Amino acid sequence: MTVGVVDYGGGNIRSLVKALEALGVTPQLLSSAEGFDDCRLLVFPGQGAFGDCMKKLEERELVEPLKAWLAADRPFFGICVGYQLLFESSEESPGQPGLGIFQGTVRHFPDSGLKVPHMGWNSAELNVPESTPWEGLGPAPYFYYVHSYFPVPEDPSLIAAETEYGTRFAAAVQRGNVVATQFHPEKSQKAGMRLLGNFLRDNGAI
Repeated sequence: MTVGVVDYGGGNIRSLVKALEALGVTPQLLSSAEGFDDCRLLVFPGQGAFGDCMKKLEERELVEPLKAWLAADRPFFGICVGYQLLFESSEESPGQPGLGIFQGTVRHFPDSGLKVPHMGWNSAELNVPESTPWEGLGPAPYFYYVHSYFPVPEDPSLIAAETEYGTRFAAAVQRGNVVATQFHPEKSQKAGMRLLGNFLRDNGAI
């Protein structure tokens, strides 16, 4: 089974590739529409601004292949900006549409007296801890975050996990075979590796 990693010219690809290799996978980097058909599942790494990332996807003609993949409910794991781009828009980049797979807007943290960006370890309260790919993580595992924005889904049933940082926000969403997280599993040590491993195993990649 081939695991594709979306390479849009940004993102935390090196750390993600190392994590996948540690789990026994040799990922294929996808920097164009070619290669999507060879993959069983996709992982979209995240780092960078919402608008810049969308423009890079457009320049590499990756938008339509990604939309087709997601519309077909093929296995997909989005991380950080790779999570935010699934929504319609972001306060970070007004006027720049996202992929629009889910209805909702990516919003900046409200002023709560806490430091922004939210950076470091925090718990994620899982809505259904025993479900795939969350099994074995317990009800509130700790993950590593680096972000100033977070999606607000219009459909609350999408939310798989929530985190508290001045406000309660959707730390992860899930629908069908699509999973996406605001935190970085590839930087979250044991819990993150367990989550990525579960996702790969659930989809026959390991």
